[in-house]
Amino acid sequence: MKKVLVTGATGFIGGNLVRESVRRGNSVRAFVLPGDRGGAGLKALGVEVYSGDIRSYGEVKNAVSGMDIVFNCAAVVTDWAPWRLFREVTIGGMENVCKACIEAGVQRLVDISTNDVFGTDESRVMDETFPLRPWHEPYPDAKIEAEKVAWHYYRQYKLPVTMAYPCWAYGAGDKTFVPLLADAIVKRDLMFWRKDVIVWPTYIENLVDLLLLISEDQRAVGNGYLVHDGESVTLQDFCKGIADALGVRPVTTRIPYFAAYAAAVVMEFLWKLLRRKERPLLTTYTVKNLGSRLRFSIEKAERELGWKPKVTFRQGFAKTMEWLKTLDRETLKEK
Repeated sequence: MKKVLVTGATGFIGGNLVRESVRRGNSVRAFVLPGDRGGAGLKALGVEVYSGDIRSYGEVKNAVSGMDIVFNCAAVVTDWAPWRLFREVTIGGMENVCKACIEAGVQRLVDISTNDVFGTDESRVMDETFPLRPWHEPYPDAKIEAEKVAWHYYRQYKLPVTMAYPCWAYGAGDKTFVPLLADAIVKRDLMFWRKDVIVWPTYIENLVDLLLLISEDQRAVGNGYLVHDGESVTLQDFCKGIADALGVRPVTTRIPYFAAYAAAVVMEFLWKLLRRKERPLLTTYTVKNLGSRLRFSIEKAERELGWKPKVTFRQGFAKTMEWLKTLDRETLKEK
């Protein structure tokens, strides 16, 4: 039995990590923001819930104390927030976690990064040997800076760090990917701005399976691993699958890429000028992300660790659609 801490434990990935860790017999501590209502559900699983802010070193230090394995899932998971928040939470939080892990002598720190950190090169199949390349967008660029912090502690202080690079994580309980696409499809707000956009779905059970593997396999120390379901799908087909599951007409509206990007620039400017807190319908990150044909290999995880996705994309998507159909269509954006 391992003593496991999960930061960002009420999020989609963090929550699934907590539940699977408990199922495997580990002693789990969840680090959640004060007042987070998701903590009650974790307590019901027998999880020790520690309330604190990732920006507070003292609170992070107390949460990490006595732990064997730390999964850092805490980050600003949006493309619409002040850079100050990304700097304090995603980057500063990573610094606090690393320092606390050194002091506590943890056996492993697993950081959940993103495939975005490898940039936007469509000319080659990207793998973990690719350099970190900024998007000039806050979410991926903050993840890059946070990763640099983690590798600094690995090199300078021998902190046993392992990095995971999930692609498009989805599954029951998803709050940012499938429900937002479904909401846009139902409301006819969705449109495409490039043909044959590539999506690399990462079913949550596959992701958690790899995360738990790399948290204990000694070969993973000092390494990072891309993860997805082992196959890609076009964004158009992914969205058609959602529309079919919900019994609505598939979206076919298309506009030129330059028009979508220009609209996003204008919207972001106006939202900032008017100091609106809600996210614009379009952002430049969304246009780039939902208009790319990036390719990613997960061969390293198989070659070094013998890992393969246990759930196929077809199986994972079907399970996710069954969950999606149980949701209230009026509150999809709140999921």
